Amino acid sequence: MSRKTLARIAGIAACAAAFSPASAQQANEDWQTIDVLTDMVANAMGRTATPVDRRIKLARCPEQASITAIDAHTLAVRCNSLGWRLRVPMTGPASAAQASFARPAAAAPVIRRGDNVRVTIDTESFSISYAAVATEDGRVGETIALRGSDAKSMLSAVVTGAGRARITD
Repeated sequence: MSRKTLARIAGIAACAAAFSPASAQQANEDWQTIDVLTDMVANAMGRTATPVDRRIKLARCPEQASITAIDAHTLAVRCNSLGWRLRVPMTGPASAAQASFARPAAAAPVIRRGDNVRVTIDTESFSISYAAVATEDGRVGETIALRGSDAKSMLSAVVTGAGRARITD
């Protein structure tokens, strides 16, 4: 056989391996994982996500794809390392019970890193307020790290609103 023929056979074998049932099964499992994640986010918003079309051919994301809500009707599935993004439409409320308890999937942080934060400690007998600086972003209900007046004192508190946090006893 000539080198040219051997090169063609090797190319055909490589293509066949790339489109083998094992790789097709792996791609299908990737889409199933993305469908499960988009369903979870959509259900948290009281909606239903449309399954991703299996005919879409994208490079496999090396890390877990991120899913965020673009608006009340659309989710974005992103692979930051490869730079691809899909838009997944959502349909009406998943059920009437879930629609009444719907909440946004990803609220914007009310405290940003470097913001001045008024930290309060409330007990039955007294209340203390303390000034601190946020060392990370935080949403209402999240616990974030704060730096006190000197660089060595660190504390954590639950975000209660814009520029406010609380330490519970």
